[in-house]
Amino acid sequence: MADYFLGTSAIVKRHVHETGTAWVRSLAASASGNFLYLARITEVEVTAAIARRRGQPGFDVAQANVALGLFRQDLAQDYRIAEITVPLLQRAADLADRHALRGYDAVQLAAALQVRLQVPQLILVSGDGDLNFAAAAEGLPVENPNAHP
Repeated sequence: MADYFLGTSAIVKRHVHETGTAWVRSLAASASGNFLYLARITEVEVTAAIARRRGQPGFDVAQANVALGLFRQDLAQDYRIAEITVPLLQRAADLADRHALRGYDAVQLAAALQVRLQVPQLILVSGDGDLNFAAAAEGLPVENPNAHP
């Protein structure tokens, strides 16, 4: 049993088959006993990521709709949500400046660092190299699902 903060790239892997999908699904399996956290903005990011793939080869409209439906169900049942607050956004701006992160990546990192205040053993799960590098620089343990084919 462990505590994981899942970035958008990790959650997408739970619903769209790609490198790391089986590993992320094993983390999220109820039998694992793991606690899963995510930032409130992840709902927007995952929806956008799946919608952008809709209709591409190997991912038809029906598959996208199923993936979105399962994600929304998981969102309601499986995740502990880090809410976005003004102080969190201020920290995200500082992190974006310090690590040259994209905006949502900075918010993801700020949310993970906020959760870590309550859950010191928290591990960030992300397939985003820039986010992972910044998280490690901030002292947050990182697991890259792309390393688990």
